[in-house]
Amino acid sequence: FTYPSSSFFFFARSTKMADQPPNPQNRMKLRDGRYLAYKERGIPKDDAKFTIVLVHGFGSSKDMNFNVSQEFVEETGIYFVLYDRAGYGESDPNPKRSLKSEASDVQELADGLQIGSRFYLIGISMGSYTVWSCLKHIPQRLAGVAMVAPVVNYRWPSIPKSLMKNDYRREVLKWSFWIAKYFPGLLHWWVTQNMFPTTSVLEKTPANYFNDQDIEVLKHTKGFPMLSKEKLREHGVFETLRSDFLVAFADWDFDPADLPDPFPSGPEKSPSSVHIWQGYEDKVIPFQLQRCLCHKLAWIKYHEVPKGGHLIVHYEGVCDAILKSLLLGEDLPMYKPKAVVTEP
Repeated sequence: FTYPSSSFFFFARSTKMADQPPNPQNRMKLRDGRYLAYKERGIPKDDAKFTIVLVHGFGSSKDMNFNVSQEFVEETGIYFVLYDRAGYGESDPNPKRSLKSEASDVQELADGLQIGSRFYLIGISMGSYTVWSCLKHIPQRLAGVAMVAPVVNYRWPSIPKSLMKNDYRREVLKWSFWIAKYFPGLLHWWVTQNMFPTTSVLEKTPANYFNDQDIEVLKHTKGFPMLSKEKLREHGVFETLRSDFLVAFADWDFDPADLPDPFPSGPEKSPSSVHIWQGYEDKVIPFQLQRCLCHKLAWIKYHEVPKGGHLIVHYEGVCDAILKSLLLGEDLPMYKPKAVVTEP
C-alpha cells in the first residue's frame, strides 16, 4: 500500500481513558455468523449520560488511542464502545465487506450491547467511511457524529476537477487501487520484499507522511505493528487491509455531498450535529478537500487544527475539544478556520 493508504496506520494504546473490567463475552455473534470483538471504556454503561461508538482506522484496532482525559470522561458521564472492524484484531473477516456491511456491523453491535435507540459515532481516519455509510443507511440511530482526519475518495463526483488537477495523491491512489484489485499477489510480494526492508515505511521516512507535530507524537508511541514485514506476510492481515482499502476507494453507491441533513431542525433547534476535524498541515488528506465538502454540506460543523497533521487525534487537548463540541456544543475559536475557501 502506497503513500495515501499506508498513512492511515496508527496503533497505540491510550494512557488516559480507562478500560472497563474485562468482559469474558467480548465477542458478539452477528446475523451472518461472524464474530465482532469489542471493548468498553469510560464509565459503566448504565450510569452514562452519553454513549459513543468509536471506529478505528486503517491498520488499527479496538485498542486504538483516543487521547481524552479520564477526568473529563467521568465528569461528563461518557461510555465508549470500541470494536475491531471486520478482519481486524479479534473480529472475523467479512468476505462480502461493503459500505453497507460496515454500517450494519455498527447497528448490530449497538443492538447486541443494548446501548439504546440512538448513540454518538466517531470515526478516525479511514474509519470515517464507516461513519459516512452510517449517515447514509442508519441515520435514525445516530445522536451525533464526528470524523477526525477523515478519508476522502477521489471518485466522489462532488470533488471539483480543479482541486484534483495537481494533487499527486489522486494518481497514486488510482494505481494503488488497480494493483490491489487485479494483482494482489504482486502487491503482497512487493510490500513485504521491497517496501518494508526494516520495520515500517512510516518509521523509516516519517516526514513524507507527517508534519512536525505528528513526528513528535511518533516519538512516544510503540510504532506500527500491522505495517511490519512480519505482519504483512500473514495472509489474513494482508487481505483485511486490502479489502478495507478497496471498499474505501472504490466507486460508492452514494456521494456524501448528496446526503441530507440527518438532524434537521424542527420547532426547536436540534442538539445533534455532525463534525469534521481536519489538520491544516495534513499531508495525507488535503484540507482543501474537506473545506470543499463542508461548503457543500452546510450542516457539517468544520474544525481545523492550525498546525495539525494527520495524527491530530493524538494531540494533547484535541480529543477533549472534539467531545466538548460534539456532546456539549462548546467550540473553541482556535479550531475554526479564518476563512473557508469554496471550490475555485
